[in-house]
Amino acid sequence: MKKILVVDDESSIVTLLKYNLEEAGFQVITAADGKEGLHLAKTENPDVIVLDWMLPHLDGMEVCKELRIKKIQTPIIMLTAKDEEFDKVLGLELGADDYMTKPFSPREVIARVKAMIRRSGMSSDIKRTEGRSIEEQYVFGPLQVFPERFEVLLNDETIEFTPKEFELLVYLIENKNRVLTRDQLLSAVWNYDFAGDTRIVDVHVSHLRDKIEVNSRKPIFIKTIRGLGYKFEEPR
Repeated sequence: MKKILVVDDESSIVTLLKYNLEEAGFQVITAADGKEGLHLAKTENPDVIVLDWMLPHLDGMEVCKELRIKKIQTPIIMLTAKDEEFDKVLGLELGADDYMTKPFSPREVIARVKAMIRRSGMSSDIKRTEGRSIEEQYVFGPLQVFPERFEVLLNDETIEFTPKEFELLVYLIENKNRVLTRDQLLSAVWNYDFAGDTRIVDVHVSHLRDKIEVNSRKPIFIKTIRGLGYKFEEPR
């Protein structure tokens, strides 16, 4: 049974999410403030964290930031009552994988939680043939990507990624030399309609460049195709 941590100080929202997630077959633990939520995130090893933006003692941004600093890559869905693009982008820049604006439907929350678990679980699937483990990998000079291990090496050093960043990188690589629009990436990687919030893609591409490019301002792997989208290229 997958474990979901819900952190929100509105008891009605906690009750709604807990009931519906448990009905969907999840184990649910809850916290009413950021400090308690951070503690549970570190000690209970949840599979997904549903985290409110505005919390007592420690807000959701600080919780998210602290978890990523500690190299805890549990998928995070940020909840916010605010609808400004700045809030959404800031959350993603601090390491959240997804966000939802209140009010929302429990069905949508469940769908997104399931999607997060499905994607993060890809690292546990190892292909086996004739009794031997065969591991798929992509190698581009100093960059090595292991989809089954959820691992990226750059110059033999491990690079930390959130699940969403990793999935985006793998998708770009799988479509190497193909121009992908932001809408295509939203549909393929996020798997639902963000109603034009393509800034989400830009933020995640920026994160990828910061992590795998020698100079993120002059990328050699992930190229911007002006007016269209992005393309992953193998350096020559």
